[in-house]
Amino acid sequence: MTKIALVTGGGSGIGRTAAVALAGAGFTVVVAGRRPEPLEKVAAEIVAQSGAALAVTCDVSQEPQVAVLFETIAKTYGRLDVLFNNAGLFSPPGLLEDVTVANWKAVVDVNLNGAFWCTQHAFKIMKAQSPRGGRIINNGSISAHAPRPNSAAYTATKHAMTGLTKAAALDGRKYDIAVSQIDIGNAETDMTGRMRMGVPQANGSIEAEPLMDLKHVADAMVYMANLPLEANVQFMTVMATKMPFIGRG
Repeated sequence: MTKIALVTGGGSGIGRTAAVALAGAGFTVVVAGRRPEPLEKVAAEIVAQSGAALAVTCDVSQEPQVAVLFETIAKTYGRLDVLFNNAGLFSPPGLLEDVTVANWKAVVDVNLNGAFWCTQHAFKIMKAQSPRGGRIINNGSISAHAPRPNSAAYTATKHAMTGLTKAAALDGRKYDIAVSQIDIGNAETDMTGRMRMGVPQANGSIEAEPLMDLKHVADAMVYMANLPLEANVQFMTVMATKMPFIGRG
C-alpha cells in the first residue's frame, strides 16, 4: 500500500526538500502552501523523478482552507499516513516593545494556529482510516529551546509548538497516531543565507554563523516518517554542529 504524506509550506526551503525526499522514499506527496507556482514546480520535480505528487494551494492560517485541503486528500487518496507541519512565518526582527498587533497575529496564525488546524484535521482522517493511525511531525526549530534576539513572536510560537507536540502525542495514542517534533538549526535556505554574512547575537555583536546542507534535514525526516507506528522519535534536533546554541554562544 502506497503511503500518503502531506507537507505544508512545501513550495520552498525545508518543505520542498522534505517533499522530494519523501517522494524518493516511496511516499505519494501532497505539497501545500500559499503560492501555487512553487508548489506546481515541486510536484513536477517529483513526477520527473518517477514519483507521485499533488499540489494544493492552502493558507494554513485559514481554517476553512485547511478543511478543504484535507477533504481533497481524503477524496483523492482515502487516507493520510504522514503530516509534516512545516509551514512557518518569521516575524520581522524588532524590539519586543515595538512588535505590532498585526505582526504578532500573523506569526501566531501561521506557526501555531495553522499547525493546530492541520493536526486536528489529520486526527480526524487518521483515526477513521484502515489501517488506523498515522504520524505527525512538527517543525519546531531551535527557537523552541532558545530565542534569538528580537524574535518574541516567532520564539513564542515555537515554544508553543512543543506543547502542541506533547499534547497531540498524548491524545493520539488511543488512535495509533504518533506525534513528534524536529528542531532544525541553521539549515541553508534562501531565508537563512544571510547568516553567513553575520546576524545579531545575544551579547549584542554581529557574527557569521555556520550552516548545514538541507539534505541532512531531509534524511532525518525520512527516517522519522518510515518508523513503524509502534516506535516514535519524540524530539530530534538537527543542527549545524558549530552554530551558537550549545553552551554560551
